Amino acid sequence: IHPYIGMGTSNARRLMVVSCLAVLALAAGARRPSVHHAAAPSAAAPAPSNGGVEAKVRGFARADGARFTVGGRPFYPNGFNAYWLMYMASNPGDRSKVLATLDQASRLGATVIRTWAFNDGGSNRPMQITPGVYSEDVFLGLDFVIGEAKKRGLYLILSLANNWGDFGGKKQYVQWAKDQGHNLGSEDDFFTDRHTQRFYMNHIKRVLTRVNNFTGVAYKDEPTIFAWELMNEPRVPSNLSGKTMQAWVALMSSYVKSVDGKHMVEIGLEGFYGDSAPERKRFNPGGNYSAGTDFIGNNRIPTVDFATIHSYPDQWVPGSTSEQQVEFMKKWMASHTEDAASALRKPLLVAEFGWKSSGNAVAQRDDYFRMVYDAIYASVKGGGPCAGGLFWQVMAPGMESWADGYEVVLERSPSTTAVVSQECARIGGITP
Repeated sequence: IHPYIGMGTSNARRLMVVSCLAVLALAAGARRPSVHHAAAPSAAAPAPSNGGVEAKVRGFARADGARFTVGGRPFYPNGFNAYWLMYMASNPGDRSKVLATLDQASRLGATVIRTWAFNDGGSNRPMQITPGVYSEDVFLGLDFVIGEAKKRGLYLILSLANNWGDFGGKKQYVQWAKDQGHNLGSEDDFFTDRHTQRFYMNHIKRVLTRVNNFTGVAYKDEPTIFAWELMNEPRVPSNLSGKTMQAWVALMSSYVKSVDGKHMVEIGLEGFYGDSAPERKRFNPGGNYSAGTDFIGNNRIPTVDFATIHSYPDQWVPGSTSEQQVEFMKKWMASHTEDAASALRKPLLVAEFGWKSSGNAVAQRDDYFRMVYDAIYASVKGGGPCAGGLFWQVMAPGMESWADGYEVVLERSPSTTAVVSQECARIGGITP
């Protein structure tokens, strides 16, 4: 339930309504770095050296029952979010930030980075300028990110669209349909209107069939890509039954599989429980919050390979103490780990978690990260489905204007960097 994320300049965001609990109105403007309007990117430059770092992706990642595997061996997706990689790489002058971040990931022992494969409309380095019309400079930026991650043996989760208005989102798709004379009433029409569905499916096909200019490999054939994410944090507040989301996920996940049968697909869900398991709604914020999504029902769809959760208890439980936020996260992870094992029989990834670290809160952040990592480690050691975590979020030096309070600049955060590195080493040291 967070005001997303990562991108945008507005400080206002939606209000969360939990039945009668107006207390759960979200804090506006959280986690939203302002994206500066940079100069138009110049022509692509040759990929620079990766600083002597040489590693190889071992093959396509799979979901094998309730665990991830690569080459038949267990795989643990630990790392971070860095949504901005394609954006920065679209301007060769900014690629040093991308390279530094990928090098940091290698040194940490990270295995997976989650990032965006979309930027729809607008004037700030859009990837998809209008429906079906793409910027080659921005696509070259994504080519570069994939190629450089591949050199370092890093996997990428690529998200294909945004629920929120930052960098386009479902709002932009609805506006494109309106611009063509179609009568759409709300942003949620994105999920049901045949015109927006066609725009989105065309985007899926365009990205998945793209041939990388640096590697010569089509994205759908590139093992560096860990999984495709349908949308960052999809929600349908206009249909709380979950039926709209269920139909959309079934349609779009099967379409991805029809284009690309080699990669895993995940939805991008935050983890809110829905009508398929009403007794589990007590774990939602406020005890019964609904976003029109259904963690169990949506993830049971056969063409969805694994489940995800996000968590921001500082926003989801307003007025709570730090201790209460930690307890919420513990229960959130425990309930979803249990359900991934028993109800889904699929792997679970904590795809976003973070802690605001302004002032003297770095020690609290480190403790919070340790708590999340301990829960993941306990699951892995016990043969459970929760196999990894991606914290929100890494930023490179010089990106101060993008800060949202959750950012970790690894070069300037030695204690947090040590916590993350220790977890990567601990998980990486587990042998089947």
